[in-house]
Amino acid sequence: MKRTLFSFAVLLLAAFNYASGQDLKLNDLEYFERQGVNILVYSNLFTGGFNDEKNAGIELIHHGVRTAQGGAVRLSNTPEQWDLVPAMSNRKVDRASQTIETTLGYKEYDFDSRVVVTAKGKGVEIAVYLDKPVPKALEGKAGFNLEFLPSQYWGKAYLMDGRPNRFPRYAVSNTVTKPNSEKIKQFKGYVTSDDRGTGKFIDPLPLETGRTFLLAPDEPGRLVKITSPDADLMLFDGRMLAQNGWFVVRSLLPAGKTGKVLTWTVEPNAIKSWVREPNIGFSQVGYIPAQPKIAVIELDKKDKPLTKASLYKIGDDGNATEIFSSKIAPWGNYYKYNYVKFDFSSVKTPGIYYIQYGKVKTNNFLIENNVYDKITDATSDVWIPIHMDHMFVNEAYRVWHGEPFKEGYRQAPPNTDHFDLHSQGLTTDTKYKALELIPGLNVGGFFDAGDFDIETGSNISVVQNFVQTWEYFKPLRDETFVSQKQRYVDLHRPDGTPDVLQFIEHGTLNLVAQAENIGHMSQTLTNSVLDNYHHLGDAASLTDGLPYNPNLRPYEVAPDGRSSGVKDDMWAFTSRNPGLDLSAATMFAAASRALKGYNDDLSARALQQSKRLLKEATELLANKPQNEARREGSSADISTNLQLYVSTGEQQYINKFQELLWPGLERNLNFNLLTALNAIPHMDAAYKEKLRPYVVKYNDYIKGLEKDNPYGVPIGLSNWAGNGGIQSFGTTVCFANKYFPDIVDASHAFKVANWLFGCHPYHNYSFVATVGATRPKAVFYGNNRADFSAIPGNVAPGVLFRKPDHFENYDDWPFLWGENEGTIAGNTGYLIFGSAFKNLVK
Repeated sequence: MKRTLFSFAVLLLAAFNYASGQDLKLNDLEYFERQGVNILVYSNLFTGGFNDEKNAGIELIHHGVRTAQGGAVRLSNTPEQWDLVPAMSNRKVDRASQTIETTLGYKEYDFDSRVVVTAKGKGVEIAVYLDKPVPKALEGKAGFNLEFLPSQYWGKAYLMDGRPNRFPRYAVSNTVTKPNSEKIKQFKGYVTSDDRGTGKFIDPLPLETGRTFLLAPDEPGRLVKITSPDADLMLFDGRMLAQNGWFVVRSLLPAGKTGKVLTWTVEPNAIKSWVREPNIGFSQVGYIPAQPKIAVIELDKKDKPLTKASLYKIGDDGNATEIFSSKIAPWGNYYKYNYVKFDFSSVKTPGIYYIQYGKVKTNNFLIENNVYDKITDATSDVWIPIHMDHMFVNEAYRVWHGEPFKEGYRQAPPNTDHFDLHSQGLTTDTKYKALELIPGLNVGGFFDAGDFDIETGSNISVVQNFVQTWEYFKPLRDETFVSQKQRYVDLHRPDGTPDVLQFIEHGTLNLVAQAENIGHMSQTLTNSVLDNYHHLGDAASLTDGLPYNPNLRPYEVAPDGRSSGVKDDMWAFTSRNPGLDLSAATMFAAASRALKGYNDDLSARALQQSKRLLKEATELLANKPQNEARREGSSADISTNLQLYVSTGEQQYINKFQELLWPGLERNLNFNLLTALNAIPHMDAAYKEKLRPYVVKYNDYIKGLEKDNPYGVPIGLSNWAGNGGIQSFGTTVCFANKYFPDIVDASHAFKVANWLFGCHPYHNYSFVATVGATRPKAVFYGNNRADFSAIPGNVAPGVLFRKPDHFENYDDWPFLWGENEGTIAGNTGYLIFGSAFKNLVK
C-alpha cells in the first residue's frame, strides 16, 4: 500500500509540474481564465422548463472541453433532470476582488443561498452563504454539488485523502432504499422513478468520502484538485438513477448555521504552454470536382498561424503525395478562436485526399462526381421509418420497437401544467371529459425525437417536408415495407410503393384523426407520467398497452386481459391554437394532392379538414388583438392559401395569398421567402418579377454572413443548436438559385453541405449519422442513447453555443439534446434540403 501511495504521489507531482505559473484572472467576458482553463459562473442558467439540462451554473472548460457543471445548492445526492433547480435572482461581478456572486433560491421552500466564487491563485474558492438556516425539511438533504462529465473521467484514477481508486466505466456503486416520504418534492409533484407500489425510492451511496479529492492525477489534461476545510467531500455516480447522470462531488450544508457555511477550493490543472490542436473543418462526405473547396481551420488564439496548408493524394500503391499547397487566408476572430482558410478549389482530379496543416493531418475524403448521391439514403431508409408511431418496426434480425400505445389517448385534465412545457388550459376545448378516452388517435404519426410523443406542430411540418420532397423531386426510392393493415414496417424490403408517399400517408393518418376526433389540432399526444417520458428502449414497453381500469388494484390485469390497474395511458393536450390549425390546414391541402390516386379517401378527408380549419381558425383569429393574431397566424395563413389554391384552383385562395404575401415579406423576409419561391410554378411572369427585389435583398443577407462568421452560414446561438435553421437557409438558397440564378449563386448551398458534413467549429465530424464515410458523429441523443450509439441517418442539432463564447458538440456523451438529439422535423428538413441540394448539384 505504501508503494502504491508513493507511486500516486509521484504521478501527482509529475502532473502538477505541467502546470504553468499563470493565475486565474477574471476576464472582460466575466469568467475566470488562464491558458487551458475557463471557469464560468452562471453565464448559463438552469431552466424552469427542462430543469437540470447539465449545461448551467459553474462550468469548467478544461483544455477546450466543458468537463464540469452545476455548482449549486441541490436537494439530493444525484439530482435527475426533472428535479428542482434553484432560480438565480442576482449576479454580481466585482473585478476589484476578482469575485462573482450569485443568489440562488428555491421558492418551494423559501430557501435562498449565495454562492461566491473568488479567484485564488491557480484555482477558485467557492463559498456558500446562508442568511437563514437550512429549512428543517431540507436538513441532511441540501448540499453543494459540482458535477463532472463521466465520459472524460471513466477509466481514470482518483485519490480521496490519498486513497487511490478509479472512476467506473459503468454505474456499479451501492444504493439504499428509503421511504417516499423522505423524498424531496420533485418537479410539479411528479415522481421520477416508478416504485412499483413499494413506497420507496432509490438513493445512491457515495463512492468515497474525504476532505481532499484529486480527479485524474494520471491525466494532466483532466486533473482537478478539490479541498474543503469544513465539510466532507462525497463522490457519487449520478448514473445509478439516470443514464444521463454525471459524477457528483457533494458536501452537505450544516444545520442551524448562517453566514459562510461551506468553503471549497477548486484547482484545475493547466498543462504548461498548452495550445489547442487546430481543428481543420472540411467535408467528410467529400467534394465534386467543380465545386468550391475551402477548409476552415479553427485555431487557439495563442497559436501562431502557419503560412500554408497542403493537400495530399493517396495513390494506387497506398503512398501519399503532396499535389497542392497554398497560403492560408486569415479570416479573424470569432468568439473564442481565430480562423484561417485553405482554398484548394483548383484541385479537380477525382481521388482520395487528405489535408495537412503543420503536424495535423485530417482523415481522408474523396473528390468525385458522385459523393452526394447517397447523402439522404440513411435518413429515409432507416431513421424515418424507425420513428413511425403505432407500428411494429423490424430491421433484419432486429426489432426496433413493437406496436406502441394500443390503449390510445385520454383527454388531459383541465388546468394541468405538465412537464416538457406541455399544459392544458382551463377547459379541454373538446367534448371530452377529463381522462375520457378520445377514440381513433392511435394511428399513424411519428415519434418526435429521442422521446416517443407526437408533437403535433412537428408532425405537421414533417408531412409538409415529405410533400415538398415528393412534388418537386418525385423520389421513387422504395426500401421500406409498410402495411397499415398489419401495423408493420420492415426496413430494406421494397413493397412496390415509393417510401416518401407512404410516409406522407402515415403522418396524415394521425393528423386527420386529430382534426376529426378532437375537432381541431392537439398540442401534443404524450406521456401522462414523467417516469414514462424519459423511457429508453422499446416504445411498446413504455405503457402496458391496456386501458386503465380504476376498479382494479395497481398493476393488476383484468381477468379478460383487456384492461389494467396501471395509470400509464397517454394523454392528449387539446387546448386550441388557431395558428396550429392554420399550419395543419396548409399541410392537409398539400397532402391531399400527394395522396390523390394513392389513398383517395384520406386525400378527400385531408382536403375537407383543410378548408374547415382555415375557416374556423380565421374566425378565431379575427376575434383576437391584431398583434396577437398576426403573431399566431399570418405566416401560416400565407402558406395555407397557397396550398389550397394549388389543390383546388379556386381564385379566392390565390387572391388571399397575394394579399398576405407582400406585407409578410416586408415583415420577415427570411421566414417567408421560401413560401414565395414555392409559388413561382403556379404564378405568372409578373409575380416572379415582383419577387425579384426581395431575392436581391435576401442575397445581401447571404453576403453579410461571410462577414458575420468564417463559415458563411447563419449560426444559431440559442439553447438548441442551429442546424435546423442552417438547413432551412440551404433549402431557400437552392430554390432561389433555381429561379434566380443571376442573383443567388449556387456556391452558398455548398457552404451548408460543408457545415453539415464537417466544416464547423469544435470538431470536424459529420453531423449526419453514418454519412461521411470516414468520420461521422458516433453517438446521438436518440431513443437508443443509453447504448452510446446512433440511429443511421440521424441529424444532430449541431454545435451548441454556451455563453459567452464557447461552442461544443460532445461525441462521447449523447445525453445533451440541444446538441445531439435528432428530431423528426429536423431530419425531414434535412431530407428536403438534401433533395434540393442533390438537384442543384445535378
